Amino acid sequence: MSDGISKQLFLPKGRGLGLKDGQLDKDAFRKVIPVLAAKVAPEKAGVLLKAPVMKRALLDVPKIKSVARGPNDERLVLLKYSDQAELTSEVQEFLRSQSAELVSHDITFDYNYWSADAIIHAILPEDIEAGAPSGFANVGHIAHFNLRPEYLPYKHIIGQIILDKNPTCRTVVNKSDNIDNQFRVFKMELIAGEPDFVVTQSENGCQFTFDFREVYWNSRLHTEHERLIEKFKPEDVVADVFAGVGPFAVPAAKKGCAVLANDLNPSSYKYLTSNISANRVDQLVRPFCEDGRAFIRNAFNRAYDDPLPPVPQPKPRKEKRAGEARRAPPPLGPRRRRVSHFVMNLPDTAIQFLDAFRGVLSPANAGERDLSGLYDDASMPLVHCHCFTRELEPERAEADIKQRVEEKIGHALGEGSAFHWVRSVAPQKEMYCVSFRLPRAVAFAAS
Repeated sequence: MSDGISKQLFLPKGRGLGLKDGQLDKDAFRKVIPVLAAKVAPEKAGVLLKAPVMKRALLDVPKIKSVARGPNDERLVLLKYSDQAELTSEVQEFLRSQSAELVSHDITFDYNYWSADAIIHAILPEDIEAGAPSGFANVGHIAHFNLRPEYLPYKHIIGQIILDKNPTCRTVVNKSDNIDNQFRVFKMELIAGEPDFVVTQSENGCQFTFDFREVYWNSRLHTEHERLIEKFKPEDVVADVFAGVGPFAVPAAKKGCAVLANDLNPSSYKYLTSNISANRVDQLVRPFCEDGRAFIRNAFNRAYDDPLPPVPQPKPRKEKRAGEARRAPPPLGPRRRRVSHFVMNLPDTAIQFLDAFRGVLSPANAGERDLSGLYDDASMPLVHCHCFTRELEPERAEADIKQRVEEKIGHALGEGSAFHWVRSVAPQKEMYCVSFRLPRAVAFAAS
């Protein structure tokens, strides 16, 4: 038995299909394919659909119903063949036994049927079709591309196709330069849709609102955000050195953590503050807008001088059983003054900030505060530092990162250090997160 019409269900690749004076001609994607249909009374349609002998003969095409309505209210059970000769003798005998009449039925596959990927491959010329852009990042209602130069002449058509095929998408942008400034933002060009760049993104049970042009956000990091947040305990204090709009800080606070959250970018700070409020974690997150190195030097002293709120207690049940006395809420725990974690998600340069930890707990930085009893070897904070490496082999990548970290802190990493591969950023560029306990000798160093 042949594959039937499936061999016709494709668009020609690399033919410039549908391009007309620089515009997209949607009618060019219309394709009419005749198929056989078994015309039966309405009550017989279910019999044909359930019959084992018909299983391999029925039309099975995504987005196309298997049964159509005939002109006189009869039912047309669609088959995947156009020629009666392609039907097996068993199928033909069964159809005769059910008094089914074989007729021809046209199925129209138009622009709305084909996927965005199929259409993009069809519109491009042959010499660049093979590497056609097929993936993009979703940030709220924005689709974000990073098109290579050879596809820029087709950017507006590609953007229109993405709008047509993604109902929740209202804006399509293309990254127009590299991230080369201290705020990790890049210029972007609107290639289709509305010039609306303020988005609301859901992640880890929280809502984040921000202007995508003004702050750094990478939806591909959602699993990394979740991975680190899972490591935090509700009683922890987390210092987020490069907090952005809050993808680590806000969910951590939702978990019960107290958070010191910082970002140098005034726009990130603005949206961080509003996201803290919108997610109702105002009591647990303290936002700052300062240089990361200064934030690290100040974090320990801030937590000591103005301890953070205790772990929130679970909300009491709204209803109680009949005769049950109202229970007094459990007493609140102590306010928190010891920092448990530092998150440093600035992979391009975060390692360069690690020298700020040298002497951070020494009298030269702590002043008259005696922090030695608060931070012993077992209670030193864990540092989670994101970084890039050009080494592709895990062992060599870890060795490269370890050498750079140890050079900055001036001390060997402990045995409990861990290296987590996050993602491939480019063909010769990997992103990792190195997690290590801050050596006490580093924090209390004289200089």
